[in-house]
Parts: sequence; structure tokens; C-alpha cells
Amino acid sequence: MTDFDRRSVALLALLGPLSVGGNARAQNAAPSSASPVAGHDASAATALWARPDEVAMLVYPEMTALDLIGPQYMFAVLAGAKVHLVAKTREPVTSDTGVIITPTATFAATPKDLTVLFAPGGSQGRSRGIYDVMQDEETRGFMADRGSRAKYVTSVCTGALILGAAGLLKGYKATSHWAARDALADFGAIPIDARVLRDRNRITGAGVTAGLDFGLTMVAELRDATYAQSVQLLCEYDPHPPFNAGSTHTAPANVQAIMQGMLSPFQARIHAVAKTIPA
Repeated sequence: MTDFDRRSVALLALLGPLSVGGNARAQNAAPSSASPVAGHDASAATALWARPDEVAMLVYPEMTALDLIGPQYMFAVLAGAKVHLVAKTREPVTSDTGVIITPTATFAATPKDLTVLFAPGGSQGRSRGIYDVMQDEETRGFMADRGSRAKYVTSVCTGALILGAAGLLKGYKATSHWAARDALADFGAIPIDARVLRDRNRITGAGVTAGLDFGLTMVAELRDATYAQSVQLLCEYDPHPPFNAGSTHTAPANVQAIMQGMLSPFQARIHAVAKTIPA
């Protein structure tokens, strides 16, 4: 049993007595005999919280590791879920900060029908990661195929550009990193300034750290609010940043000017790459 398996089992046991008052949809979907009773053991919680979800998370060279790892933590503590780190091969890939990540499944070995398809973003700097993956025909084909059947099609940061390149955001509202958000329109999406945004079964997160908010949103969607809040407490997600500069709405004007100047070449390049991708 892996550490994540143990963590999921422990969390499921802890949640058992708390299930009364949980997500009404989840309770209605389960037989009444499976509803745990406060103060009793958690053996009946399985029908509510242990579900055989299949989650596929795209991995590619020079991706942003934190775009993946924050959501991966949240998906990994879903009792009963299988989380696949998928790529064209199972060769290790190096992220934009040098962290090496080993895929667990190839595109061919990834389940055909997924609960969640997820795309992380790539660096907005000099790396070619995000540009290459957007233009890679095999990756776009995989994302389009699995996305056509997945219950949820999701992304964080510039991962939304990958969904767009695969034709998965046409006519959908979506968000992304602030420097890439407007480029979503190049793929027929409707860019929206939001931390986490849902339009039907498309759920997208803004830049990098929004992956934690996105992840908790997905836990609540796939289980319920009690489960999600328990995960939040488990990982002690209680942010108190030392600065209020994490948004274009709050960052000082001089900071915004610096970052806009740094990222303007990225923005121009994304629009250029979008023009090379078949509609």
C-alpha cells in the first residue's frame, strides 16, 4: 500500500462519522443503508466517498511542476481514485524548474473513459515546453480523444492553452494565467478573469498556485464539501502571503509594469503559435 493509499484510507475513516449533512447529491446517489451514522464506524462510508475515479494528468518536458503537484495531491487523496501521470512515453521528464517527474502511463495505456482529464501549464519564460506541447499532433490527438468522453475536462494556468489547442474549449468560458488568458479567444474560448471557473464540465484554474483552489474544488465536486474541507485541514491550506501582489488587481503598479514587460514576448508568441494549429 502506498503512502497516498494509506492517507486516503485514513481520511475515509476519519470522515465516516462526519458524513451526515454532507453533499446531498452524493447521499441521494447512495443506498440509504450506506449512510454512516454519527458516532458509528466508517465502514458504510465507502458508497459515499470511495469511488473508482480515473484521473489522467498530462506530463510533458518543461511543464510547470507546481501546476501539476498541487492538484495531484488533491486527486491522490480521493479514496478509490486512480491517478495517472500520462505522457507519450514513460521516460522521465524534467520540469521548468528542474524537478524530474516520471510518467506512470503512456497515452496508449491511459484508460479510454476518464473521470477527469487535466492539463498543467508550462513556463512563460524561454522554455519551449508549452509551445511544443500545443503544437504536438500526438498530444493534441490524445487530449481531444480522451476529452471527448471525460466527465470533466480541466486545467490550471497555461494548461488551458493545451485544451484550447486540442479543440476542447470552443464555446466555453475558461480562465488561465493572467498573461495567457486573452489568448484563449484564439481557440474559440471565452476568456474570464477568475481564480477557478466552471462552464458545464470544463473546470479551469488561473496561474500556478490556483491549482490548490482548483484541486479543492474538484475534491468537493467528486466527493462533497465535508470531504474537501477535511482535505484542506489535512494539508493545512490556510494561506497568509507576506504580500498582496498575487493578482493584477492588487499588485503595485511598478510590479505589474515589470512583469508585463517580461511576459509581453510570451504573449505575442502564444498568439503566433495559435495561428499554426489547425482549427
